[in-house]
Amino acid sequence: MSSPISSLLEPITEPEVLESIKALPTEDDLPYDDGEPMESDQHREQMNILIDSLKVHWSDREDYFVGGNMFLHYDPENRTKFRGPDFFLVLGVKRRKRRKSWVVWREGMKFPNVIIELLSDSTRNEDKGMKKELYEKVFRTEEYYLYDPHSQEFIGNHLKVGRYEEIVPDKEGKIYSPVTGLYLAVRGEWLRWLTPEGVILPTPMELAEQEKQRAEQEKQRAEQEKQRAERAEQLLEEYRRRFGDLNL
Repeated sequence: MSSPISSLLEPITEPEVLESIKALPTEDDLPYDDGEPMESDQHREQMNILIDSLKVHWSDREDYFVGGNMFLHYDPENRTKFRGPDFFLVLGVKRRKRRKSWVVWREGMKFPNVIIELLSDSTRNEDKGMKKELYEKVFRTEEYYLYDPHSQEFIGNHLKVGRYEEIVPDKEGKIYSPVTGLYLAVRGEWLRWLTPEGVILPTPMELAEQEKQRAEQEKQRAEQEKQRAERAEQLLEEYRRRFGDLNL
């Protein structure tokens, strides 16, 4: 049987091919954890920011999967061929399905539409070389971004006519992501998702803090209204003491 990788851009409909895929290894048969930690706490937090903020923004959608630092198996003929992107997004799949790893032949040959790798001294050459070539020629991933959480180097690549073209950030440091309809930009020390209006997508923690601040502001407004009402009542009482109940 020829490898499904060669036809990854075409939907698989042939019954014999679909039947053969059922006999291939599942995520339970494949490795999904190498026990290696992220490069640094900053790398881990950056990965979580990208994943969690997109989940919040797309909380009403069920047609995507977003993951990070999990194995992505792409060759059914070689179990040792897998990658572990720091962030990847796949569209057109079930969001809430539990997955130990991403196994493309168990997902209708769905490869990531967006990949983000977080650069470090130990991975920089691989991320800019071998991985870039793999994502371009085999995965055919439409958007590939690289970000260094320490130096804040930010590079964008969009697949055009089968080749990656480097995308230069605009004057505000943003790169538009056609796949998501959002922007990516460095804000502060972090790579963030932005709406077309320039609003940073909040993480669940940031959203909770915003709600807490709004509740506190509402509480303060209610307290101010109460104090104004009490002051008005005091002034009325003082007026009555001085002048009595006059019927003018």
